[in-house]
Amino acid sequence: MKIILFSRPKGFCHSGEDIEEIFAAIERHGFDYAVNEEFADFVESLVGRHIPVECRYGDSIGKPCGEAMMVCYGGDGTLLDGVHRLGGCDVPVVGINSGRLGFLALAQRSEIAEVFAAIAAGELCFERRAMLCAEGEFDGRRQQIYALNEVSVQRLGATMISVETAIDGKYTSTYGGDGVIIATPTGSTGYSLSAGGPIVVPSCRCIVLTPLSPHNLTMRPIVMGEQSRIELVIRTRNNVASISADNRTFEIRDGAKIRLEIAERYISLAVPHNISFYDTLRNKMMWGVDIR
Repeated sequence: MKIILFSRPKGFCHSGEDIEEIFAAIERHGFDYAVNEEFADFVESLVGRHIPVECRYGDSIGKPCGEAMMVCYGGDGTLLDGVHRLGGCDVPVVGINSGRLGFLALAQRSEIAEVFAAIAAGELCFERRAMLCAEGEFDGRRQQIYALNEVSVQRLGATMISVETAIDGKYTSTYGGDGVIIATPTGSTGYSLSAGGPIVVPSCRCIVLTPLSPHNLTMRPIVMGEQSRIELVIRTRNNVASISADNRTFEIRDGAKIRLEIAERYISLAVPHNISFYDTLRNKMMWGVDIR
């Protein structure tokens, strides 16, 4: 088993004790490992542990030889970054939360030893999570971009944009405002939720479209089947807008046409076997807590 460790080098909650415990667990269970280059440099400077060249990787992990598992140490944003380093490789992902909210992480930082013991024993549970694929001209070239949480189209500058929207070839509406968010069930508790979108159980097979600050206040989120294809045409007075896929942002031009659908690739995400999605919602969002 090879552990592909990923983290951001400037995580606000990183600790030397956590890092030492992670590497001690890797050694204890006899795992091979690889670390993203920027975090490897951070590890060396923080705890003095040398990471050899052959145990480092860059913007992509490449295709692993043999069994592998990615372990992301940080918050949800870190896990999303790690997912994009996979480049579509079928490698399961485990999150250890050292951040704040942590909807995607399997475990808290106090459970590092238990996580690696469960990996070694083959006791982890995984859920298949859908990803979005958006195709269009981004940053001046035609390309496909992928997102586990959401793809959002947003204005740049002070004036609103218009997003002409068709679902399965049928004109739906033109959303005037700050833009729109297209979210997976996994992403429904992220940006879409903050914009008034619904909470969707991850096992649901659907896509959510949520308007961003719509000029017409009757505009409301739409939930559609996962087989739906969404086409957007962007109109902006500034001649430029932006499109974000999770935490990566690209520039798009006035008149840009974007096609979105559920991607062929997916992510296998480790989930707790004894904690339900509803438990996570209740704990993370403090439902039922009396704050009087």
